[in-house]
Amino acid sequence: MAEVSFEFFPAKTDEKAAALLRVAQRLAAYEPRFMSVTYGAGGSSRERTLEALRQMVEALPIPLAGHLTCVNAAKGEVDDVARAYWDLGVKHIVALRGDAPVAKGEAPTPYRPHPEGYHYAADLVAGLKKIAPFEISVAAYPETHPEAQSAQSDIEHLKEKFDAGADRAITQFFFDPECFLRFRDRAVKAGINKPIVPGILPIGKAAQAWRFAKMCGASVPEELKTLFEGVDDLPPIRTRLSAVVVDRLCQRLRAEGVEHFHFYTLNQSVPTSTLCTLLGRQRSHPLVELAS
Repeated sequence: MAEVSFEFFPAKTDEKAAALLRVAQRLAAYEPRFMSVTYGAGGSSRERTLEALRQMVEALPIPLAGHLTCVNAAKGEVDDVARAYWDLGVKHIVALRGDAPVAKGEAPTPYRPHPEGYHYAADLVAGLKKIAPFEISVAAYPETHPEAQSAQSDIEHLKEKFDAGADRAITQFFFDPECFLRFRDRAVKAGINKPIVPGILPIGKAAQAWRFAKMCGASVPEELKTLFEGVDDLPPIRTRLSAVVVDRLCQRLRAEGVEHFHFYTLNQSVPTSTLCTLLGRQRSHPLVELAS
């Protein structure tokens, strides 16, 4: 049976925080390997991330992971967040370089390391290992990081993160399974022998998914765009079509030996629950109403 893990983003209001906890409780019934909570650009959601994890620690019997970035923070500030995670009982960190916050309507600015901070994710991984024996996941990019000099240099940076102590990589989402499989082959050729977990985005509204893809540098096959054309206004068809398309992606990966899938839930339970069921995950308690 395939392993799964889930990613959430911290809520901005008390009402949405309560809804997020309900979603996490529903998805916890699939007994994921871990659940993670993201950390906003430049650490902008630090307190909300900590609060979301605090609530989940109290409510869920599932291992939790907190994201942590290098952006706009001195090493001491980043280390303090890591210690706060540890004190909460969160022993797993998703260590990322991160991106600078972008004001609405403005273009992204090039990444600049904080002069007193960790410069890159490999530095962060090494620093975290000095603080406590964290389990550490890092990011990987099947279609190459948008700022990388080349696909080969991107693989080399990933190997540096593993050499610094990372336990696994979780990829950016993708829609073509061959992108992941070719990337995995290149990683093995470069001497990487630790797990690379595919990041899977359950497609909700197609327009939203394509927008996310453009922001992240993920390609959308033309046949996929054609398939979803006009269905955003037809929720029943869209929901079924999305489940079929993403399950087909996962099954192709399973046929090539992939047995752990990391779902970007977008704080929704229904799409991810559907895919977990199709992957053969059994719930640990009876199905409850899935309203979100």
